[in-house]
Amino acid sequence: MDPRGDGELSPLEQFIEESQKEYERVQQELREIEVLIQQSTGEVEKLTRRNAQITNRLRQVEATFDTVPREDIQEVYTAAQDAQKRLFIMRGQLEKLQSDQQHLQRYAELLRRVLELLSEVGVPQGRRRVLSGDGEEPTAVRIIEAQEHERQRLARQMHDGPAQSLTNLILQAEICERLFDKDPDRARVELANLKQAVTTTFQKVRDFIFDLRPMMLDDLGLVPTLKRYVASFQEKSGLPTNLAVTGKERRLEQHYEVTIFRVIQELLTNAWRHAHASNVQVTLDLGEELVRATVEDNGSGFDVNEVMAASAQQKTIGLATLRERVEMLGGEVHIDSSIGRGTKVTVEIPLD
Repeated sequence: MDPRGDGELSPLEQFIEESQKEYERVQQELREIEVLIQQSTGEVEKLTRRNAQITNRLRQVEATFDTVPREDIQEVYTAAQDAQKRLFIMRGQLEKLQSDQQHLQRYAELLRRVLELLSEVGVPQGRRRVLSGDGEEPTAVRIIEAQEHERQRLARQMHDGPAQSLTNLILQAEICERLFDKDPDRARVELANLKQAVTTTFQKVRDFIFDLRPMMLDDLGLVPTLKRYVASFQEKSGLPTNLAVTGKERRLEQHYEVTIFRVIQELLTNAWRHAHASNVQVTLDLGEELVRATVEDNGSGFDVNEVMAASAQQKTIGLATLRERVEMLGGEVHIDSSIGRGTKVTVEIPLD
């Protein structure tokens, strides 16, 4: 693949070529694992039948224990132990193969999406390039790096939040268990505390899942999801936030809905964490040919050029990456801000 004809591949073309090779390697490995899984499944089924036969034989021996020779009893018990051990090992091997298969399938799907993205916006015709503002690093690579950064953040959030809470729940449950016989009244108090802790943890998990990927976005669409998110955001942040929707409310194609939701989500987070705003206005205009989303706050504002340059250097989902995501859909991002007078970000995306 060398549309320039000079024998050299650009960094983006090299990345595509390497990704394609990696995708083919993973597909081959998946085919090999599928064969091993089929073989292991057959072996597990055979060992399960064998184990059932030996178990029945063992029950017969136990029922006539006094009349069966000692050597026969020992032989049956040894066979039963051996069958259970082999079945346990084979099941463990099958579970590992299935786990490896799932991980590889997720990896292959990620590679497929990357290749699909690059094929749409990256190479041959007219050598359209998906580059960052400085023309050096492919946007797709930066998005992947940003996604990994986000996964790390979510992993830390899960560890410090729901995972830690679940550990505490286990400890509280053990305390209740020990108190039931010694101090029933105290046990009831601890049980009430445990119930409240479970309710709180459940809500944390629901919030975590919603931030990770709101199911409402797939089921109900952009507008209901935004309404739910803005209400939740206002409750969590304490920042007065208003959402106004104009135009015809309807479902859009998934990539439009996901992009618009993530953009508004990121802009609201920025207003909360960095702008020191006391009010935020979100406006979504669903036109026939154009979707326009605006997030405006009355916070501290910033120097646009300085912040965009800093965002372009970081491997996070900042303003520069958001702009590139929108531009991939043929849209535009307009940022109006200056120190001391708030920020207004407008995103416009044409509908095909």
